[in-house]
Amino acid sequence: MSRINTNVSSLVAGRILGQQNKGLTQSLERLSTGLAINRGADNPAGLIASEKLRSEKASISAAIGNAERAEQIVNVAEGGLQEVSSLLLELQSLVSESGNEAGLSDAEKEANQLQVDSILGAIDRISQSTSFAGTQLLNGTYDYQVTGVNAKVDDYQVNAAKFEHDGSRTVQVLVTASAQHGALFLSTGGNLNLGGATSSFVFEVTGSKGSREFSFGSGTTRAVIVSAINTFTSVTGISAGQQGTGIILKSEEYGTSEFVEVDILDEGGITGSGGIHTLSTTNEATVKTTGNTAFSVGLTARDEGQDVAATINGKAAAADGKTVRLATDDLDIKMVLTDGTGGGATKVGAFSALTVSGGGAKFNIGPSVDLTSQANIGISNIATRTLGTKAIGYLDELGSGNANNVVDGDISQAQKIVNSAIDKVSSLRGRLGAFQKNTIGSSISSLGVALENTSAAESAIRDTDFAEETAALTRSQILAAAGSTALSIANARPQSVLQLLG
Repeated sequence: MSRINTNVSSLVAGRILGQQNKGLTQSLERLSTGLAINRGADNPAGLIASEKLRSEKASISAAIGNAERAEQIVNVAEGGLQEVSSLLLELQSLVSESGNEAGLSDAEKEANQLQVDSILGAIDRISQSTSFAGTQLLNGTYDYQVTGVNAKVDDYQVNAAKFEHDGSRTVQVLVTASAQHGALFLSTGGNLNLGGATSSFVFEVTGSKGSREFSFGSGTTRAVIVSAINTFTSVTGISAGQQGTGIILKSEEYGTSEFVEVDILDEGGITGSGGIHTLSTTNEATVKTTGNTAFSVGLTARDEGQDVAATINGKAAAADGKTVRLATDDLDIKMVLTDGTGGGATKVGAFSALTVSGGGAKFNIGPSVDLTSQANIGISNIATRTLGTKAIGYLDELGSGNANNVVDGDISQAQKIVNSAIDKVSSLRGRLGAFQKNTIGSSISSLGVALENTSAAESAIRDTDFAEETAALTRSQILAAAGSTALSIANARPQSVLQLLG
């Protein structure tokens, strides 16, 4: 080499040494931080992907926290409801004991009423005091707000509903077949006209609650027969009424589980056009003019009720009597329809039942804030004025001076109210339990798996592979050392020009 102004070899060696030092610095940075991507220049596409995964991880972690908080809220509500259930069982015992009127003195009845009043007060206190982080849980705070209830809806319960912020959900009902009682028409043509003065018309009436045998002599009026049958309605579940030239026997309730059965034990030589008719399947107030079966010994006639058939918001609803229920992810509602004209529960046709305008307990237990990630449940008010039903009555009616107190009130009705209250609280506890186990529990489990998989995907992109990076570090160290030696040699080579100067 005979030129000294420009040392090309030194320039090449210096450039390469700089590259090796840069690689060495990058390896040291990755090993010290544990990250393969420390800035966008390290891997632009990988940075974008990893940041998206980090965002998903943050959302999933928050969703797990939300679900755990929801579980804690349900636990607090369940604790209050459990105590209410215990109080209702004690109340049931007091009502049953008070039904033993001849065996209790007035003082004992008054003592029982004091306990009843105390229990009612305790239930009201629990409904007002059960809270989580300052928010009351059992006083209706998390119940749904409902407007525009149609007159065809006798009672309703909204268990869950989803809607957008400040939105609402209208419930549309289409009745395709009305509910029916079990019903038979006994044609007598007037007073009983039997074959002889000593003859008897004997038959047995059976309903869903039980059966009773009746015996009537010649000349008995329809009014007397009706009164006798209605005396035992609580035993048989069957009521009677006069219509035209005969008597209609009906089950108290609607639905396929209800029925009326009449067994003729002795027809007494009845004369005239006496017999048993069935009623129209579309309008049970209409007696069929065909299919009359004349009274005869051994004759058994039976008619079963019919459940209402309906759709709610275009989806087939489950039915029991005149009660319809729809349980979907976006709407869980139960409604009791009113009696329609003609004896059927709500005539066939469509109507707007009600509008759910807000309320409910809404939990966001998914990574995104939208309807898909929402879990909704209604927690109704469990105060005594709300426990029960509109048809039967409410629990506060068992208080002193009210119609169903245990001192001088209707104790039979009081027990029905207590049973209804127990059913309502048990149903609420069951719904909360199912929500906690199936909705919240499964969400926490699935979110945990999602967090693991998302973390693994983000780690594969962003984290340093120490085995690979230590090998790269060793290589960079050797190359950097070699580069330094080469640069030293390149810098020394121009000194050979001095030999030419002698």
